Amino acid sequence: MKTRPITPARIDFGASADEPPRSPDFDDLYHPRVGAAAQARHVFLQGNGLPGRWAARRCFTILETGFGLGNNFLATWDAWRHDPARCERLFFVSVERHPPTRDDLARAHAASPWPALATALLRAWPPLVANLHPIDFDDGRVHLLLALGDVASLLPALHLSADAFFLDGFAPARNPAMWQPRLVKALGRKAAPGATAATWSVARELHAGLTAAGFEVQRAGGIGGKREISIARWAPRFLPRGPAPAAACASGTAVVVGAGLAGAAVAQALARLGLAVTVFDRHAEPAAETSGNPAGLFHGTVNADDGIYARLFRAAALVAQRVYRAAVDDGVAGRADGLLRLDTRAGGFAAMRATLERLGLPPAYVQALDAGAASALAGVTLPAAAWFYPGGGWIAPPAWVRHALATPGVRFRGGVAVAALERQGTAWLLRDAAGRVVAQAAAVVLANAADAARLLAPMAGPPWPLDHSRGQVTQWAPPAPMPLALPVAGDGYALPLPAGGLLCGATREAGTPADDAAPRLADHRVNLDRLQRLTGLPLPQDMACLQGRVGWRLHSDDRLPIAGALPSAAALRASGQRLDQARLLPREGGLFVLTALGARGLTLAPLLGRLVAAQATGTPWPLEQDLADAVDPARWVVRGARAAASGTAGADDAKKSQPG
Repeated sequence: MKTRPITPARIDFGASADEPPRSPDFDDLYHPRVGAAAQARHVFLQGNGLPGRWAARRCFTILETGFGLGNNFLATWDAWRHDPARCERLFFVSVERHPPTRDDLARAHAASPWPALATALLRAWPPLVANLHPIDFDDGRVHLLLALGDVASLLPALHLSADAFFLDGFAPARNPAMWQPRLVKALGRKAAPGATAATWSVARELHAGLTAAGFEVQRAGGIGGKREISIARWAPRFLPRGPAPAAACASGTAVVVGAGLAGAAVAQALARLGLAVTVFDRHAEPAAETSGNPAGLFHGTVNADDGIYARLFRAAALVAQRVYRAAVDDGVAGRADGLLRLDTRAGGFAAMRATLERLGLPPAYVQALDAGAASALAGVTLPAAAWFYPGGGWIAPPAWVRHALATPGVRFRGGVAVAALERQGTAWLLRDAAGRVVAQAAAVVLANAADAARLLAPMAGPPWPLDHSRGQVTQWAPPAPMPLALPVAGDGYALPLPAGGLLCGATREAGTPADDAAPRLADHRVNLDRLQRLTGLPLPQDMACLQGRVGWRLHSDDRLPIAGALPSAAALRASGQRLDQARLLPREGGLFVLTALGARGLTLAPLLGRLVAAQATGTPWPLEQDLADAVDPARWVVRGARAAASGTAGADDAKKSQPG
């Protein structure tokens, strides 16, 4: 999905609090004079039968077509809070092409009828970049998924089933693009059985579009001088052909295999969606392998084409900084207040600025700094211009893994090696080496690195093209305080640790035996040489003071992680289905994987853990469909089929990648 830079809304605020904010670009008001709260309650809540319709539900999902200033979200959140019969979890998905800046949002809610909620929204307001922004409130029981961008592009990219639609936005005559018949029709494809819709508009064209989309439309009494509004119920005459079998299961329990970054992230995400989660690991303690490094970096990426990699890592970094900042506030060692990444490519600082201007990336996400400005932030002289990520930083992976596994609803069982996985009816059995059943669950997530492929081999799972690389980090405590103020990355990285320590690294060596785990003096020298080039910091004279740790990164051939529901080899054989789109392939019910995070596991794990949890529970995905496709475990099935069909040189490999 191609993205465009996000242009913030221009807002004219009235001279008094009684005057509604106005958009000069669309020549329309954000809400009627009767007030945003009154409109939200009468049109959108009452018009959708809320709060009554969400009573006693596990989850309830609302899809809104115009976030505006967030009044409908705040009114819905407030109604949820005050309803003793409320659903367990509320998902509010809202699309907005021109969101307000943080300052304008603060001004709009200076006299909010929901001051505490408005303050929480303002505090969580994301950088205005074209991504989905999952934001949690009330201990994760209220989920706002803010989709910034053009609704025509975003609606097909959203993966959800909506129970209610808030059709909001400027008037059809002022903003016709938002009310096109094809967009209204797309809403029907997102509707859950019994879904409702409400809008203040009674335009004839809108009623015709809703009817064509499968809604039964009627008029209801209006508010604030508007005589009528529109309400609708989804009741299609013909249901579309059912999708491929989904992996989501209704069970309230799940098992995660692997207690590193990936396993901890997905366990935390599942628990926050209300599941009871057991995490198994062959080691007695969590984070015993690569996730046991003393510290690691997280940050976004800037690419000139803003393609799959840049968008995925940007989305992941924005989630990671929320998650890790909260963990740091809870006492986990780390910082989320900035990171510098040197850019030594041709064109230098001028090319970096030109890229930023073309992509429209805001300074709250990333800034281009010349060598002088970057050096001033770093506290040391840097050799080149750098990207500054204000929300980037570092965290101690072992401490964060333990923190995530301490989430209510998560139980850790160490020293248990899962040797086999077996389907029995609707449940999965996990067996140890002696064949004993150690767990039984409807939902299982394999987050145990390369060992996931071994467990899946008896099921004729596709042999993912995976490889390991050995990485060694170097750590020591300099005798004098180091001036390095922020983490600096580039060719290697330098990371100032608490109490004056410093960590640098990491080497990367493919094809090394997995038992070669002892730190090498030669690799320490490599890390120190890179540190010297990166920062100019003085190096230790006594190599005996150096400490090191070795880990193995697992990565795929396309350098993208593997995250999501497993394709069903048996179902594919039985159906003879075309293998042209991974998203349409049938899945193994309740079986998921999260692995091959490579060198950017800290950045990727929180978002991809949420993606897997959403797939497992049937809740809205926090990632656009094309980005989910890019990390789909079934992508090699499709590539293999295409290669075989085209008769390319990769046809032999393609045959190997097909199920069965």
